[in-house]
Amino acid sequence: MNVTPDDEGFMAAAIRLSRRHLGRTATNPSVGCLIVKNGIIVGQAVTALGGRPHAEPQALAEAGEAARGATAYVTLEPCSHHGKTPPCAEALIAYGVARVVISVTDPDPRVSGRGISMLRDAGIEVDAGVLEAEGRRSLAGYLTRQTKSRPYVTLKLAVSADGMIGRAGEGQVAITGAESRAEVQALRAETDAILVGIGTAISDDPLLTVRTLGMEAQSPIRIVLDPSLALPLTSKLVATAREVPVILVASEQVWPLSADAEGLPPSVLADISPTTGEISKERDPNSQDVSSSRSTADVGQGASPQPISPLVGEMPGRAEGGTAPTNAADMDSRRAALEAAGVEIVYCNPYHPEILLPALATRGISSLLVEGGAKTARLFLEAGLVDRIQLYQAPVIIGADGIESPLDATDIPSGFAHMGTRILGADRLDEYERES
Repeated sequence: MNVTPDDEGFMAAAIRLSRRHLGRTATNPSVGCLIVKNGIIVGQAVTALGGRPHAEPQALAEAGEAARGATAYVTLEPCSHHGKTPPCAEALIAYGVARVVISVTDPDPRVSGRGISMLRDAGIEVDAGVLEAEGRRSLAGYLTRQTKSRPYVTLKLAVSADGMIGRAGEGQVAITGAESRAEVQALRAETDAILVGIGTAISDDPLLTVRTLGMEAQSPIRIVLDPSLALPLTSKLVATAREVPVILVASEQVWPLSADAEGLPPSVLADISPTTGEISKERDPNSQDVSSSRSTADVGQGASPQPISPLVGEMPGRAEGGTAPTNAADMDSRRAALEAAGVEIVYCNPYHPEILLPALATRGISSLLVEGGAKTARLFLEAGLVDRIQLYQAPVIIGADGIESPLDATDIPSGFAHMGTRILGADRLDEYERES
């Protein structure tokens, strides 16, 4: 591989470009592409919102005749199959590029290696694996959904100096400063979906949207683990469900029918359509379907096929609050009211993340941010289904009535590598990634 420092510089720019549409390209990956001739960028693009057009044809169109004899820098191997759009490899060939530099080979079996072969067969020089680690990080959601049939899971925790993430009975407590909160808003904007437990949804009454000016439309789908449909109808989540999608994951025991036609548990699967309108990410025929039928061993390291017990404190009516319907009539009334407000209800054991995550993947969700509370964080950690940890540490003291964090910098689970530290105002952000 004949790679120069200039190649790495242009690929780094392509990777930065690819991040612009993270979380907004449906089931397609957000790919960056630069067309460079004589050291000058003559065309550049990122996968369009919704997933089409792809990055390469847009960048080539911008370059026009200047693409002939140029070098294309692409963060993911150009597709080689016909879907709703022609193969990107064909477009690169048609425009006469002389060389293609790729960061990551596409794991989609319809593409993997075929795009590279198509280019080389046309006489184009191809170099792959340039800044591969960085490229994989930017494509983490897509790659995880393709290879593990589940979303890439980020756990975000904000911890006080005395190891707390909140104060009992007081709802939301500001632990980190403005700089850290802005960073979290950017993280939400890059993520397909955000998840909390019912305890947090009741005690904090959060919006879970992106509040950065001009980025509100990038708010992720909001998911609540709500086994007994205890989410108050007066909550901010319900009030805004028609503006930003809300999914409640309810226990199968509260499903309107006790079982399906074959007597099987009514777990949420790909063929369950949204209750009110189209709120899931658009399925793209150009991207591989992800089956939920794979064994749980394929879902994630450490995932257990056994049920995980309900979390004390997350259940409605416990210390974290919430009032669940008490009989069938009340349950039907609550269900109808939630659906009338635009909330989607799916039925899948909320404490079976090894089942829930593949089901979310079939709906086109490639990245998931787990943001609260402590018990929900432990659920995903103990299941071995966290890929990245973002640990914000602040100098504030919560005190004896605080809610203890499920982890801190001294007890990060084994199998995670420390990727770096950033100082955000008075706060410290440490990032950890699961080692492959």
